[in-house]
Amino acid sequence: MADKRDYYEVLGVQKGASDDEIKRAYRKSAKQYHPDLHPGDKDCEEKFKEVNEAYEVLSDSEKRARYDQFGHAGVDPNFGAGGGSPFGQDMDIGDIFNSFFGGFGGFGGNRRANPNAPRRGNDVEAQVVITFEEAAKGCKKTVTYNNVVTCDDCHGTGAQKGTQAKTCSACSGTGRVTVSQRSPFGVVQTQRACDKCSGKGKIIETPCRSCNGNGRVRKQKGVDVTIPAGIADDQILNISGHGNSGINGGPAGDLRVYVKVRPHEIFERRGDDVWCEMPITVAQAMLGSEVIVPTLDGKVSYSIHEGTQPGDVFKLKGKGIPHLNGRGRGDQYVKMNIEIPRNLNSKQKKAVTELDEALGEKNYVKQKSFREKLRKLFGD
Repeated sequence: MADKRDYYEVLGVQKGASDDEIKRAYRKSAKQYHPDLHPGDKDCEEKFKEVNEAYEVLSDSEKRARYDQFGHAGVDPNFGAGGGSPFGQDMDIGDIFNSFFGGFGGFGGNRRANPNAPRRGNDVEAQVVITFEEAAKGCKKTVTYNNVVTCDDCHGTGAQKGTQAKTCSACSGTGRVTVSQRSPFGVVQTQRACDKCSGKGKIIETPCRSCNGNGRVRKQKGVDVTIPAGIADDQILNISGHGNSGINGGPAGDLRVYVKVRPHEIFERRGDDVWCEMPITVAQAMLGSEVIVPTLDGKVSYSIHEGTQPGDVFKLKGKGIPHLNGRGRGDQYVKMNIEIPRNLNSKQKKAVTELDEALGEKNYVKQKSFREKLRKLFGD
């Protein structure tokens, strides 16, 4: 553990950072180092794993509290087992307050729930990178992520195969013991986590070798995700029941998949509309022309009108992005970009000069209008 970097340093946040700050930092780092964006880059792959490990701890209030107090040892799977922590694996700050202030004011009545009660597993997060076309049309992807699952060998009991956990004799399986303390006000009774079983209510004499008695192990998991047509960059898909497994038979958490859409070489998304710029020649703009326009559905033919101006936009109805979880589609807008030829030879320059001389004022409507505005401002 000595080689591990500080989790706050990994995410680039201060120790007192809020949950939102931690989540924003995680998203930024996960996008930066995601393996799909850096295929074959082992360094990015390791950093991505490091970022996910840091976020799993700092996004969990209990793990974060243990990490803040004990460092990496506090979130080790063996934390609390065999004397690893002075307070036991299920220590929380309420136990410390109760041991001193139990029976007084707000601290005495805020007793911890039964440690053996079923608890829901934590949610986990993953990221999937898709193309612009896949976002528009929908697709299926296999999302790989790390999560905590019930140990297959001991089925979550924490005891080695062929053995069983025994009920703790000190707390009769409740995980809590009552302690009497003398005070200036008399004898005060408080409850705290049982020292003998570390608050679990059970004693595992022969821990499972696969999970070290924890009952859960970390595994890499893959799940097939259907990404709906019309999804946008940074939207989140919630996959119910695919998060960390529950504790004591509790339900699993959810998997939250952040969708990252790669930029397109031609298209730009604005809402559910698609925009693109199309270069045309001066002759095409002057005389009109039949042009081939790219769309998400393939190439289509379009007739641009005579006298098309730079920046003119035409619309292809229904050629945009499908409305997410709804009917219909957006439109496609094509902006005309008239390309001025370069590197003219003498013959070409002469032809352009002759054409310009042949054109009259009526052929340049905008110039005529501009000159009239100048006359109004400055006179002849």
